[in-house]
Amino acid sequence: MTEVVAALIWNQDKFMICQRPAHKARGMLWEFVGGKVEPGETREQALIRECQEELSITLDVGEVFMDVIHEYPDLTVHLTLFHATIREGVPQKLEHNDIRWITVDEIDQFAFCPADEEILIRLKQSKGRKD
Repeated sequence: MTEVVAALIWNQDKFMICQRPAHKARGMLWEFVGGKVEPGETREQALIRECQEELSITLDVGEVFMDVIHEYPDLTVHLTLFHATIREGVPQKLEHNDIRWITVDEIDQFAFCPADEEILIRLKQSKGRKD
């Protein structure tokens, strides 16, 4: 199983989503920023590193929002989504095709990676409350 981390970053009533590059697995689908946990890293360290590499931002990582296990045809992921805030920097598209800030009500306008589906349902149920 592959350990994956991602960030739920809020800006008032909107949260950040990123569109995967066309050439990668699940290309052009939307996701929360993050990536694989490398050997020797904590999940929090991995999330901070991934956000530096992908968006050129420094995060403060908070509590876990939720975690999900999802089986893709090519791998099984254990995805942990953390509440996070941007401490430093402005998000840049270093790896992603696009970056958007959306409200919970706009979720259905975007095609997300299947592993994110359960998370999106919970976000809709909580109506964006940061609980």
